[in-house]
Amino acid sequence: MNSFTTSQKLKHLFSLPVIVAALGYFVDIYDLLLFGIVRIPSLESLGLNIDKSGSMILNAQMFGLLIGGIIWGVFGDKKGRLSVLFGSILVYSLANIACGFLPYFPQENIDITYALIRFIAGIGLAGELGAGITLVSESLPKELRAIGTSIVAGFGLLGAVVAQLTVQLAENWTIAYFVGGGLGLLLLFLRLGVVESGMFKEIKKSEHIQKGNFFYLFTNFNRFIKYLKCIAIGLPTWFCVGILAVMGNQFASAFGIESINPGKAIMWTYIGISVGDFASGFISHWLHSRKKAIFYMMLFTIIGVCLMLFGGTKTENMYYFYCAWLGLGTGYWAMFVTVGAEQFGTNIRSTAATTIPNMVRGLLPLMLFSFDSLKINNGVITAASIVGFVVFALGIYSALTIPETHNTDLDFTE
Repeated sequence: MNSFTTSQKLKHLFSLPVIVAALGYFVDIYDLLLFGIVRIPSLESLGLNIDKSGSMILNAQMFGLLIGGIIWGVFGDKKGRLSVLFGSILVYSLANIACGFLPYFPQENIDITYALIRFIAGIGLAGELGAGITLVSESLPKELRAIGTSIVAGFGLLGAVVAQLTVQLAENWTIAYFVGGGLGLLLLFLRLGVVESGMFKEIKKSEHIQKGNFFYLFTNFNRFIKYLKCIAIGLPTWFCVGILAVMGNQFASAFGIESINPGKAIMWTYIGISVGDFASGFISHWLHSRKKAIFYMMLFTIIGVCLMLFGGTKTENMYYFYCAWLGLGTGYWAMFVTVGAEQFGTNIRSTAATTIPNMVRGLLPLMLFSFDSLKINNGVITAASIVGFVVFALGIYSALTIPETHNTDLDFTE
């Protein structure tokens, strides 16, 4: 195991690939969560039904993430990690600028137009995290990977906080979309100085190695099971974000609270996630285990979910407190994506690391469908409890049984 001085650690951890990946994920999260934050004011402004149109548009964005994850993942293994970092941010930045012009579009079938643009944004947003984590994982020494990827995710997730503050300060949802798109275009210039991953450069020279074959993940049983477990580990994060935070307004009446602002719920959840992501890398480094860090943080999250749903949440601020608690617990998101990158060889690493988080995001519509179906006869609390039990059971089982990747060498191919 290599030993680094403090100055050497700082040089690695604050290198250009880490900084640019962190800024990219910051803009990515800003734009990813922006619809959830401006959902109510934007739909009201356009004269659309908040629940019906809101669910359709959110599902369109998540489906775009699912499709985009495959496209950008394969592209990253065939053409390089940097090509994804440039292409994806251009797509979602332009899509978000287009969202800002929605009031000036023909208003007939404006809900379909909104959904289509968010679908395109979802395709673009799908590439950022996986490519960034893959590039950072392959650029840093194995002893510093966990901390480096935590810095990327921890800083990046603050984008949700800035998105909420932008909406509050601008008092106009269209301006928030313009700001997000503009930030993305500015970041393109900063990325000009980033160099490609050395590991990818090496296998790029090897014509006999098949790169970016998405079906490689399914042609070997053990590899396929690892892939499914990686996805399952991330499910609790989007249960907490997509149901308990984004749909927070639906829980107000059940708790006897006058109102719950989904934008604030998302903001406090992501404040917690950002802190948790910074912490998860150090926890993993200290425990010498990715699996233990994820497992302990899942248990902490389960306690928070139980207290939120059954502990007597009586005020709006108490609900936001529990959102921050759940965010802190699900701050293993950076570790989850890192584990996904570390499980697979260099020739399909970008494909795996990019599709895994987007498969999780893409499964949110299934979770929402289950939640909406169950709440009809059982109420929102019971419905959320049932969905939560399933996703946490799958997540814990997968975290405990997936191969440990702490300090493993990533220079291998499938």
